[in-house]
Amino acid sequence: MTQHFTISRLGHQGDGIADGPVFAPRTLPGEVVTGTLLGQFLIDIRVETPSDQRVKAPCRHYKACGGCQLQHAADAFVADWKVEIVRNALAAQGLDAPMRPIHTSPERSRRRATIAVRRTKKGTLAGFHGRASDTITEIPDCHLLDPALIAAIPVAEALALLGGSRKGALAVTLTLSESGLDVSVKGGKLLDGPLELTLAQATEKHGLARLSWDGEVIAMRQPPVQHFGSAMVTPPPGAFLQATKDGEQALLQAVLQATQGAKRIVDLFAGCGTFSLPLAQTAEVHAVEGEAEMTQALDQGWRRAQGLKRVATETRDLFRRPLMPDELKNFDAVVLDPPRAGAEAQVSELAQAKRPVIAYVSCNPVTFARDAKSLADAGYALEWVQVVDQFRWSSHTELAARFVLNPAT
Repeated sequence: MTQHFTISRLGHQGDGIADGPVFAPRTLPGEVVTGTLLGQFLIDIRVETPSDQRVKAPCRHYKACGGCQLQHAADAFVADWKVEIVRNALAAQGLDAPMRPIHTSPERSRRRATIAVRRTKKGTLAGFHGRASDTITEIPDCHLLDPALIAAIPVAEALALLGGSRKGALAVTLTLSESGLDVSVKGGKLLDGPLELTLAQATEKHGLARLSWDGEVIAMRQPPVQHFGSAMVTPPPGAFLQATKDGEQALLQAVLQATQGAKRIVDLFAGCGTFSLPLAQTAEVHAVEGEAEMTQALDQGWRRAQGLKRVATETRDLFRRPLMPDELKNFDAVVLDPPRAGAEAQVSELAQAKRPVIAYVSCNPVTFARDAKSLADAGYALEWVQVVDQFRWSSHTELAARFVLNPAT
């Protein structure tokens, strides 16, 4: 039965929400919509009264593709909404902070994407999954990806023909590097001698920098280098990398500003050195990361670089073994860039360590706000927040923030 609803707000996943709550994908606040209610979700949606913030989606794949959630909304609306997500998360913890203008990465700037590829009777099908669906939508005119990534989709298709199964889709992660395409495949056939030889030949044929298969490097024609400041780093297969170079630079500038003047910095959840290595231009850095391969990549990048101050590395699970106050006492600034779960255990120790400055980079406003409350209770002021939108047209929101210890604490 068709029912009418008025959308009152957007949820954290970008869905419109009406009283109930009823969730209506790709609708906007103030819109009157009709559809069929399936549990709490509205399907077969028709917009009867559109918002003045509704726009024509720039990408022709938007209707079928699940890669974006918000192309139907004006850019200014999305920017304001993302800033408000952060503001509301802080308010829920009783906090407020000056919000810098949001930084949004340009379209067609994603340097990394995971493409779903399935073998079919006629060949292959490659693209992004549809929303909450196993259906794969081809994306030859995608507005998210760097054109060089779109041009590399035939490589993913060729690999599926060589080592994919008709039973399921391959997940092929394509990453642009300074020295060519870095390809990491998951979900393929088990490696044996003939398949490994075939894949090595494909690496040469397609001119790939590196090909990895379920975590094992098959062939590397040349290291797939990423620049972090003046250092050149070869991340391990599948290692974390900021989605856009533009977004990475925005977050880095915020971290550099937040820690300006510091001489000894500890970088927690350091990854492959996104922040550690540029910070080493002016400060000694102790970089701590849970994954040994990433720590090794960071260390090798530092050793090959010229003119950087000392960067010491430590492999350590900061969820189970956070740095304690006595280990933190000699640092005059802290950089914290945890995964989505935040850094509750480490923040508890930072609250006791009383370091002068903390630069916090987050991909989850809710866990950031929780950790910010712990720091505020320990005497830190949240000086500013910089929202960075490098996942354009998605519900994903990132930020950098500066905490300063109250001198009286």
